[in-house]
Amino acid sequence: MSAIITDPFKKQLTQTVFDEVTNTTNRYYIGIGRSESWDSAETVPDPTDAPRTIRNVRAGLQSIKSASDVSYVIPRYNWSSGSIYQAYDDDLTSIPDTNPYAVLTEDNQVYIVLQQAKNSAGTATTSTVKPTGTSTKPFKTSDGYVWKFLYSLSAARASAFLSANFVPVEKILDSARVNDLTGTTTLTALEITQALVQDSAVPGQIVGISVTEGGTGYTSAPTVTINGDGVRAAATATVSGGAVTKIELDSSTDSAIAMGQGYNFASVAITGGGGSGAKARTILGPDAGIGADARDDLKSTSIMFNSKPAGNENSTFLVADNSSHGGTGSDFRQVMLIRDPESSLGVVTATSKKALRFLKTSSTSSFSVDDLITNSKTPPARAFVDQVDSNRVYFHQNDSSGFTEFLVGDTITNGSVTATLIDAGPGAGDSSFSFEGYDITTGDILYIENRAPVIRNDNQTEDIKVVMTL
Repeated sequence: MSAIITDPFKKQLTQTVFDEVTNTTNRYYIGIGRSESWDSAETVPDPTDAPRTIRNVRAGLQSIKSASDVSYVIPRYNWSSGSIYQAYDDDLTSIPDTNPYAVLTEDNQVYIVLQQAKNSAGTATTSTVKPTGTSTKPFKTSDGYVWKFLYSLSAARASAFLSANFVPVEKILDSARVNDLTGTTTLTALEITQALVQDSAVPGQIVGISVTEGGTGYTSAPTVTINGDGVRAAATATVSGGAVTKIELDSSTDSAIAMGQGYNFASVAITGGGGSGAKARTILGPDAGIGADARDDLKSTSIMFNSKPAGNENSTFLVADNSSHGGTGSDFRQVMLIRDPESSLGVVTATSKKALRFLKTSSTSSFSVDDLITNSKTPPARAFVDQVDSNRVYFHQNDSSGFTEFLVGDTITNGSVTATLIDAGPGAGDSSFSFEGYDITTGDILYIENRAPVIRNDNQTEDIKVVMTL
């Protein structure tokens, strides 16, 4: 027995997460961690979904920052002259990697292909004329492609969500359109333009016709009849070598394309022309019409979270240590998405939090970032140093170090110098396991990314983008 999860259900699940973030129902944070190397060659392993992996991710966590910026995204395909693009097809489950049907232009405008250019033999030809403009109607460029404008990216959305691999996509919601009809609106100029595209969408349109069998013996173009529960769709066939090679929707003198409206079901009848055997199928747009919801047109089931930690983020993120405490920098090798992390005060609401535990020793001047420190017990407690300041040694443990506790009074060494553990932080009692901000044992780990080391410094801002796809 075979089965699938449909796009509407994927969209519903994605929308649930999106609403949680935008309505602050739940708190989402992007975290960074793991300061120790993967191995001597820094070979990055693939993460797994095993409880052991998640436990070690928690153990190595350094800092978290709010990921309140979120957007639906689609794969990025830049328009390029000389490329072949296929048309939107209701038989596709996603935008194809090869010959995609949606493009981003250098003007940060997104267009969808409704009709592929073909020669008389029915062979696809290249796109040589960049689509431009913000018309609410489909339009044909001189190279034969039929396009429809969907939306433009603002500088802010491009900065937050545009990447080498992804393009943000959204629907302008009615809740954002305050008194739109009276001329008073909360929308930007670009959002108003997209809203006009949404409002102009025509439900139940036939956006294309695909020839499935060319037939034989045709001496002239046969009559194409579209049958269904809608009205006004019309198309014309082209014949070459005795076969029907393409069928295109008719265009009027005012460049309107006869896509009709109101179709839920439709079929194509091909008659006359002196031949037989030609067959074709209709391609229907989304129920609400092309442009009504770009997320549907572009089949988006992915959302991107964005966070940009800058420098030390008010001392919650680690940066390079060039002081007397040694260390050449602070680095991380893991990125994660966390839902509803907690501190001793409840669910974290601050913009950022440090997650590391700390020790206060009699001297920290000789400890350095990335040191492996131990105590003098048998077996010894071991930990990796992540940060050193005048009072504290911030550290983490994992499976490789073990999780044996350091206790007040312990002698701590990095192998060359020693110090005495004199305090483990407020409220820690005799235990060294004191959390300054986020309690790493809390929160749902939803995403894990292993990567090559990233060294942070005080003048640096990371642009961290996490994409979840259903």
